Amino acid sequence: MKLSPKLLGGLSAAIFAVLSVSPALANDDPAGFGRLDPTPPAGVSIPDIIKKIGERESEFSRARDNYIFRQTVKVNTISEETGKPDGEYLQVTDIVFDKSGKREEHVVFAPQNTLERVIMTPADFEEIEHRLPFILTTEDMPQYDITYLGRQKVDDLDTYVFSAGPKTLEKGKHYFEGKVWVDQQDFQIVLVNGKTVPQDMRRGHEDLQPPFTTYYEQVDGKYWFPTYTKAEGILHFPAANGSLTQDVHMRNVVRYTDYKRFRATSRIIYNGEDITNNTAPEDDKNKTQQPPPARPK
Repeated sequence: MKLSPKLLGGLSAAIFAVLSVSPALANDDPAGFGRLDPTPPAGVSIPDIIKKIGERESEFSRARDNYIFRQTVKVNTISEETGKPDGEYLQVTDIVFDKSGKREEHVVFAPQNTLERVIMTPADFEEIEHRLPFILTTEDMPQYDITYLGRQKVDDLDTYVFSAGPKTLEKGKHYFEGKVWVDQQDFQIVLVNGKTVPQDMRRGHEDLQPPFTTYYEQVDGKYWFPTYTKAEGILHFPAANGSLTQDVHMRNVVRYTDYKRFRATSRIIYNGEDITNNTAPEDDKNKTQQPPPARPK
């Protein structure tokens, strides 16, 4: 998020965010969460668990590329006086495939953007697409320091809990930093809580995102898909050159719904014409005149 020029005025000081994890996950024993047991699991090593997570997340990542779904993004600025939204960006998009099997996005609902205090940036849309539905694949794991924290009951699920953060910050790239909860049976992520790093604080290029929590649900009895993300925090713009401090309370919600597996169809093209559903009359005649196959006696 960038501060709107309407509020920016002559501000040129660096921007920083007051970021904190979701209050529901900040305590040791929040509602729905059991006690965190830091002892290692019996019968399996931590490196083996991490290896299995990477393999299952890679499999899930490939599978999700074959699903269509609806994505609803709502971004609000929250009035500190009333605690209610005073600006909103809303967009509903269907993630589908065209006839050639190419993935595309169809915007189905997008009312007028009423955000006045901040501006949505390309980094925000990249975050929505790639980092909020966090996936920790085998290919991604070398970029992260992954530390085992323990075992924890989350509602009815038995999970392993890990912290994850980038080993190094490569210029032009963004990473996840926080905690991940992994189902002990499926070795797939079922919950994440953290933030995007680094936050861009360069003078004149400030671009910030609040911390987020993403929940996953099992789809088709096999894969855990992201279904709900909530990101909330206060972006703090320090005073500079006589300007007043600007604090912007952000609340962002992303829902992923209506997951359905895409089934490609084959077509027969002859001399530039689609003859998939065409049947030669002689072929039909031969089919009706052929005797039934002999049955073994």
